[in-house]
Amino acid sequence: MQQDKKKTISADSSNPLNTLVNLWPYMWPHGRTDLKMRVVWATLFLVAAKLVLILVPYFFKWATDALNGKQDATSLLPVFLLGAVALVIAYNFTRLLQVGLNQLRDTLFASVGQHAVRQLAYKTFVHMHQLSLRFHLERKTGGLSRIIERGTKGIETIVRFTILNTAPTFIEFLLTAVILWWTYGFTYVLVTVITVWTYVWFTVKASDWRIGIRRSMNDSDTDANTKAIDSLLNFETVKYFGNEDMEANRFDGAMARYEKSATAIWTSLGWLNFGQGVIFGIGSMVMMVMSALAVQRGEQSIGDFVFINALLLQLSVPLNFIGFVYREIRQGLTDIEQMFDLLEVEAEVTDATHAKELIIGSGAISFKDVHFAYDPDRPILKGISFDVPAGKTIAIVGPSGAGKSTISRLLYRFYDIQDGTITIDGQEIRDVTQKSLRSVIGIVPQDTVLFNDTIAYNIRYGRTSAADSDVKAASDAAQISGFIERLPQGYETMVGERGLKLSGGEKQRVAIARTILKAPPVLILDEATSALDTNTEQEIQSALDIVSQNRTTLVIAHRLSTVIHADEIIVLKDGCIVERGTHPHLIAAHGLYASMWDRQREASRAEERLRQVRETDDLGIVDRGTPAH
Repeated sequence: MQQDKKKTISADSSNPLNTLVNLWPYMWPHGRTDLKMRVVWATLFLVAAKLVLILVPYFFKWATDALNGKQDATSLLPVFLLGAVALVIAYNFTRLLQVGLNQLRDTLFASVGQHAVRQLAYKTFVHMHQLSLRFHLERKTGGLSRIIERGTKGIETIVRFTILNTAPTFIEFLLTAVILWWTYGFTYVLVTVITVWTYVWFTVKASDWRIGIRRSMNDSDTDANTKAIDSLLNFETVKYFGNEDMEANRFDGAMARYEKSATAIWTSLGWLNFGQGVIFGIGSMVMMVMSALAVQRGEQSIGDFVFINALLLQLSVPLNFIGFVYREIRQGLTDIEQMFDLLEVEAEVTDATHAKELIIGSGAISFKDVHFAYDPDRPILKGISFDVPAGKTIAIVGPSGAGKSTISRLLYRFYDIQDGTITIDGQEIRDVTQKSLRSVIGIVPQDTVLFNDTIAYNIRYGRTSAADSDVKAASDAAQISGFIERLPQGYETMVGERGLKLSGGEKQRVAIARTILKAPPVLILDEATSALDTNTEQEIQSALDIVSQNRTTLVIAHRLSTVIHADEIIVLKDGCIVERGTHPHLIAAHGLYASMWDRQREASRAEERLRQVRETDDLGIVDRGTPAH
């Protein structure tokens, strides 16, 4: 499915026509002759259904007059040749024919409406992935999913009612007005026009009033959904602190606001329907009185009285649709406003107009005088420069907040730097396509988040076209195949939401296997073992050493024990490079790196002593060497 990047659409609840014009290309899709023909046929059936519908009250009138001993020889149709029973049958047949034509219309248009929904949902989904990391860090996933869900339903409502209800309503109103004027005179048309105008005016005003309530209800719905998803995603944290009641109260607070708004919506709908009924009832009463007086004067027959009543009843249906369609379109517009607002958000990082594919050779990386800040008032990197030669391993260490992980995000071009250059094999990464750039980089992150699918799916995510044998080989290299094969369902084992059914070490091994399968020439290890215990770290580190062989590797590390064999270690502090060299060189310099090394060694010794004490306690030995009783 292709998307038109130059085409933008917008929703404006104060100007529905503008939105409908913007939606038209999705109802009349380019390159889909089959769908266009469905629109044409649906329109033909629509018009045919309205023409047949106009015959329904006529047959009712003629049947009434026939039963009353009168025949209308002046009719445009030779119905005076038919008997009363035949006219009754014709009356019911036309009603059935009209229903059948409407169903054909709806059936033909169903695929058109659903295609429009699919196109716009796809466009929104793609756009969400094109937006910057900054956007997604600032938005809540639960709220976004709710906005898209309501937006797609709103689109379906607008597309369907625009074609299937708005046009037929106007056609039927015009036909009714012409028939009344032709048969009974201008006075009947005048009463009809006044009734319809008052009805539409009241409906528009009341619906506009209800839009504000609808927005409040949508906001409460989004808030409740966001809180629910956020709480469920953090299920363990909620349990750790025993805050189930607090989470339930937060959710219930949002739902209470939703309840209030939803109640107001239904209450206002009741008043709207009542007002519409009063307006149409008064108009109908006036016309029926006029017809009854005409019958008494001998100017009309009982059939005419019945005809006018039937015509008014038929007109009430499209009039109800005028109110219903307007309400639905306005509410649909309200629902898709936020979705269209998302489509109008511009991506912070985009491909340059002259962007080319990255041509990867040896995979050498170079940072030259790079300046970067997430916020202009808080610089993160202050003119750093370093090279990662092809096939070498460069480690970046430093205190928290020094800007280490920012470097990996910049290399992936999740953000653009303010000054300086970042190149791979001499090619500025802002001059190549993001897709080609990211295809040559693999990463094992600190926090591995897996898809709620099978282990095989998560490993194959590194290269979706990989065969089962390739997945097995990558698992072997990551030293996790034995664990997987011992599972009852093996590679088809579900990992759970965010991989919560696996331990931290198991998730990291899956991430390593995924990266091995991708086989990237450039590798980033972003604090890949910092969240693991010492024993697990040592096991994972051996797998990482295998992955980084013969690859240009950038290691961002917290634990210095994992980088002592790096070809060069760069020490960052406050966004600047303060030291660089090999491990022995930096230890001998007695600077920041050496002090960090000493602190971590002392922490490791303390951890080891604590572990030995626990093992001793498990054996039943107390501190004084006395056997425990």
